[in-house]
Amino acid sequence: MKFFIDTANLDQIREAQELGILDGVTTNPSLMAKEGITGQDNILAHYVKICEIVDGDVSAEVISTDFDGMVKEGEALADLHEQIVVKLPMIKDGVKACKYFTDKGIRTNVTLVFSAGQALLAAKAGATYVSPFLGRLDDISTDGLNLIEEIRLIYDNYAFDTEILAASIRHTMHVIDCAKLGADVMTGPLSSITGLLKHPLTDIGLEKFLQDYQKGNK
Repeated sequence: MKFFIDTANLDQIREAQELGILDGVTTNPSLMAKEGITGQDNILAHYVKICEIVDGDVSAEVISTDFDGMVKEGEALADLHEQIVVKLPMIKDGVKACKYFTDKGIRTNVTLVFSAGQALLAAKAGATYVSPFLGRLDDISTDGLNLIEEIRLIYDNYAFDTEILAASIRHTMHVIDCAKLGADVMTGPLSSITGLLKHPLTDIGLEKFLQDYQKGNK
């Protein structure tokens, strides 16, 4: 399972990278705005900074909702850095743009996916990644994990190469559950990754080891 961090915060990206387990980054206009990054030139420059920190894929999202606009934006994003993956919305023109980029050899991430049917269309269009939003489904009392399971079954049935990128991860159990179901990638906040480190018995055990060491060296 690949671990992506979902943020535009460079310090958090560096911290995740230093753990040695980070495979990539996803971000979006909302996360950019949260970090005070506005204006197209600043946003593009920030994507490059992210690519310089991580070794893996960096999803960069288009703003346009029409085919021509997505193509223009996506090509500009792909030209920024070889690690850039063009992030497209799951709408009609987004699927068309996905197919266009696939034919051009440009990698894509189809986002805002909330149904197995949408994921099937994205795979048919050749998406590199498909991003079902697990947490947002949970927010409306819908089983987001069931969607991951449905997509995994469909993709395995037809040997699609599209990777399932479980997005809108909120906590560590989302990560574990998605790993059990066979999601290829998870993306979430730094806390959802570092939270996997924690267990009270680890803390208790380490404290006991250190106490015993100190006793033996007095």
